[in-house]
Amino acid sequence: MAKVNKRLAVLVGCNYPNTQYELHGCINDVVAMKDVLVKRFGFDPTNIELLTDASAVTGEGSSSVVLPTGENIKAALSKMVSQAEAGDVLYFHYSGHGTRIPKSAHIFGHDEAIVPCDFNLITDVDFRQLVNQLPKGASFTILSDSCHSGGLIDKEKEQIGPSTYRAASSLSYKAKNIPFESILEHLTTLTGINTSDIGTHLLESFGANASLKFLTPQLESELFDFLKADEGILLSGCQADETSADMNPMESGGKAYGAFSNAVQMVLKENSGRLSNKEVVMMARKVLEAQGFDQHPCLYCSDENADATFLCQPEAKPY
Repeated sequence: MAKVNKRLAVLVGCNYPNTQYELHGCINDVVAMKDVLVKRFGFDPTNIELLTDASAVTGEGSSSVVLPTGENIKAALSKMVSQAEAGDVLYFHYSGHGTRIPKSAHIFGHDEAIVPCDFNLITDVDFRQLVNQLPKGASFTILSDSCHSGGLIDKEKEQIGPSTYRAASSLSYKAKNIPFESILEHLTTLTGINTSDIGTHLLESFGANASLKFLTPQLESELFDFLKADEGILLSGCQADETSADMNPMESGGKAYGAFSNAVQMVLKENSGRLSNKEVVMMARKVLEAQGFDQHPCLYCSDENADATFLCQPEAKPY
């Protein structure tokens, strides 16, 4: 009997309810994407893990809901990657806040990170390590609908990058960004330690569950010693220096949503045939531009994967 390749997904929606950083559309984004994965891309619902902070509002017990903490997200991703074999299709969809971490004083630039509900940052180094662990022949697509998401797989090749054109947006939305200074302030209140070194706060708060970037700083250079074309594919909601939009239901006149997640949904709905990763990103850019958003989705992957079919969509079955 021929081996059937697995399709595995981890979907994370963080709305940060009852906080000053509250968003509205992130859980809607991943719930809608789960439906698309099953109906269009052939994913088995039992192979899709959904992590949301909805229980913080509903009061549901932790036994029935897995909260999107840093530890839980990394555990779900590690489990998915560890199960992967050649030919398998892996997908991670994140909708929530992102941030930029300044590099050390002697190095120019920033590192990108996503912000789980407990502020235990997951950095581009963590995603790089996951991609490096993929078995040959498996693919790992990451769609991050968050601010500063460009470059979230560290050192991945840029295929569709920064746009030089910036139009002023008249739309009213909330940016899916928590400034680095605000994260530092939040963590300082947790630890009580008087230092501006975020690594110290994260290690004190989360110990061995903190990002690899802070646990083993030397690992960052080791991860890149043997870089070659890999199977990591990042569709980012915006450039590294941009914000991604979260639309409030009162302002949009309907269901809350993340602008990039919604744009991808629209592209897939309007194009039933196979689309390449490059086509999905370029079409999503056009949708966002037409809607008046000032954010530019990007694509980071190998040359081969830029033209590969998004999520290896199966051929349509003849009637």
